[in-house]
Parts: sequence; C-alpha cells; structure tokens
Amino acid sequence: MDNMYLIPANSKKSMLLFGLFTKFDLALFLVGVGISLLLLLVLPIEGFLFAIIALAPGVISAFLVFPVPNYHNIRTVIKLAWEFYTTRQKYIWRGWCYNDGEEDGKK
Repeated sequence: MDNMYLIPANSKKSMLLFGLFTKFDLALFLVGVGISLLLLLVLPIEGFLFAIIALAPGVISAFLVFPVPNYHNIRTVIKLAWEFYTTRQKYIWRGWCYNDGEEDGKK
C-alpha cells in the first residue's frame, strides 16, 4: 500500500488499562479506596459525620477518575480548566474571512 497506514479511531484506548484508565488513575483510585477502608476501621461510624469523613476519599477519587465524553476523565477536565483560566491564552488566527458579499456591494 505504498507505506500508507490506516490508524483506527480507538487506537489510544488500547494503551489504557481496561480501555479507560491510566496507571496514575488506577493508583489514585486505589489509594483513595485504601484510605477510606483505613478510616472505616479507625473512626467510630456511629455518627453520620464520621461515616461521611471515612467515605470521602474513596468517593472523591472515584469521581476524579470517572470517564466523561470528549475528555479522558474528570481530573483531565479540571486540569484543562485550571490551565485555561490561569495561563495567558494566545490565539493565532490562520485562515480566511467570510465577508458575506459586502465587499462587492452585492448585498
């Protein structure tokens, strides 16, 4: 085929674990769940507040690695939003301009 290759649209998914997660995502999730399990063993769970505190790390880490469309996961969305709002944006215009026929007096 003259050295022309067809790359499938989902080729990056094959580099991810379970087709969804990077190694860092799984480590983050496992650390969050591990901390939650440790807190469940240490804290008295009689009160509602202690149960929320014990489950919070696992729930937060699960929320961060939850996959979303058009992005990798929530952690990526937060990172990109942070970079967008904290760094100076430079937009380079390349292309053409549609003048709607006003230049020629046709309108």
